Amino acid sequence: MQLRIFICFIFSLSCLGVFPAVAQSITDNIIQIDGVTMTPDSLRAVADVTVEVKNKNRGTESEYTGVFSIVCNKGDTLVFNCLGFRTKEYAIPRNLQGQIFSMIQLMVQDTFYLPETIIRPLPSREAFTYAFQHWHVPSDKYELARRNTNAYVLRALAYTLPHDGHESQSRLMQQQANAAVYYGQQQPMNILNPLAWGQFFEAWKRGDFRRQSNPYLDNSSSNY
Repeated sequence: MQLRIFICFIFSLSCLGVFPAVAQSITDNIIQIDGVTMTPDSLRAVADVTVEVKNKNRGTESEYTGVFSIVCNKGDTLVFNCLGFRTKEYAIPRNLQGQIFSMIQLMVQDTFYLPETIIRPLPSREAFTYAFQHWHVPSDKYELARRNTNAYVLRALAYTLPHDGHESQSRLMQQQANAAVYYGQQQPMNILNPLAWGQFFEAWKRGDFRRQSNPYLDNSSSNY
């Protein structure tokens, strides 16, 4: 019985036009804001500005041309935030006509004040001499780049890097080609080759197997 009364009440309100009036008022309160963020002095577009509806979990960002678009209610407050610029707020008037509003928001650059830094020289010449001889000054980026591109360093890194697909395929094809040359017969062993032993002794006399010191490899742990 109560359900029938409620249905009759809703039907009577719809016949009187109450629901369309409420829906029309809600639609009239919604507005779309289309705007541009730029600097006031040079009118340069400010990109990546966060446009947020105050006290509501909704917002957007301006594009690289400074253009943004957001839908909100009349009477809301838009908050503009961007790194290096002051925070701005704009209250949308409640008496705006229509559902589309265009605006230009000027973003003023913010100045950061850093604490004062005083640079003093060393107190004496002896202190400068000691610092010049014993202080460890890290290498600059140019020196690090020069050491990283050294031939010995690149050669050492090449031994630790794994083979890629092209190198693995080339190595496999080379092994197959070497195996095809001696197909059906025993491959020679260089351990019994007198010519190979002669080349080994000549290289030993020349000092080809002598270890060569490299300052870049020896001091690599303290520079990287």
